[in-house]
Parts: sequence; C-alpha cells; structure tokens
Amino acid sequence: MRRRQGVAVAAAAGAVAWSTWALPSIGSGRARVAANVAFATGFAYAVRRLAGRSEPVRWVAREGLLVGAAAAAVPIGGFVVAAALPSARTRLAERTDDTTTAEFLEWILVRIPVGTVLAEELIFRGTVSPVLEDAFGLAVGGGLAATAFGLWHIRPAMIAGDSVVGTVAATAAAGLVFDWLRRRGNHLAGPALLHLATNVGGAVVVRAVSGERGV
Repeated sequence: MRRRQGVAVAAAAGAVAWSTWALPSIGSGRARVAANVAFATGFAYAVRRLAGRSEPVRWVAREGLLVGAAAAAVPIGGFVVAAALPSARTRLAERTDDTTTAEFLEWILVRIPVGTVLAEELIFRGTVSPVLEDAFGLAVGGGLAATAFGLWHIRPAMIAGDSVVGTVAATAAAGLVFDWLRRRGNHLAGPALLHLATNVGGAVVVRAVSGERGV
C-alpha cells in the first residue's frame, strides 16, 4: 500500500513539476504541443506500470460520448448567454485577441485539442486520478488529484497575468467535475469533451467580442 501511495504522490508531483518548470521553457509554439503530448504518453505508460495498473482508462465509450456531449452543452450555453449580455461582453473584451486568423485556427484546432485537452486528460484523468484513488480511496485520492490539476495551472496563470489563487481554485473544481465524468463509465471521452468545449468556447467568444471592437 505504501508503495502505491508513494508512486501516486510522485506521479502528481511530477506532473505539476513538468507544467511549472519544464514545459514553460519550451515556449508556446508547436514544439510545446509535441512535447506535452510526448510527456503525457510516456508519463501515462510509466506510471501505469509502476502502479501496477494493467489496463489504461478507455478514451471512447458510448455513454462517455453522450454524457460528455450533454456536459459540453453547459459551457457553450454559458458563453452564448455571456456574449449577449453587455456587462459580460465588456469584461470579455478586456481579454483581447490580436492573433491572425491562421494563428487562431491553429489554436482552437490543434493547440487546445491536442496540446491541452488530449495531454491533460491523459496525464490527469487517465493516470494521476486513477492511481491516487487506488492508493488513497475515492474521497482523499479524488481531492488530491483535483488539487494537483489546480496546481498544474499555476505557471500558465502567472504568464497570463491571471489570479493564481483564483485559477488554482477554479481548475481544481473543474478537476472534480472532470473526474466525476470519467468515473461515470471509466472513460476519458466525457471529461475531454467538456474540457474541449470550455477552452475552445472561451477562445471563440473572446475572439468574437474582440473582433467587434476592431482588435
């Protein structure tokens, strides 16, 4: 038991260390996407072997697709409502997007789906969360996994100039939701779809509002 707990804690710490120190040194381009996916793949394989988990968490399951699609509708609906409210539009417009069309398309079609969603779901819902839950139980392990997911976002929040505490709290809460979706059928499709809808939807609505302001 102690060995499993040690492996689980080391996995969570290793993931946070990668996001905080190693990944930012690579930059923000395509090399970062490739590096994050490569790390996620090797990390998942190594941790699964060390933790004694014979099978990986499935990516696709029929129930996962249905649950994920339903969950993804929530942030999409929220973004539509926000875009229609003047006060919300003003706040969204403060997060200006001055990328070219080609850069924006690469962002929402490659960097978010592959470099963020695929990599983070493989690292956390596919690896860190299951091994922590196996080692510490659902309540403690789930809480530790959500905390690790929140801490993963410290450096991105600092780079973006966002509130670190607020970002960690919000992403930790999101981690709890993502893990709940994963446990619905032992699959990654559900959390991945919600994760994708949240990140891409946010980028699209900011782009739309910024475009109307001439940015």
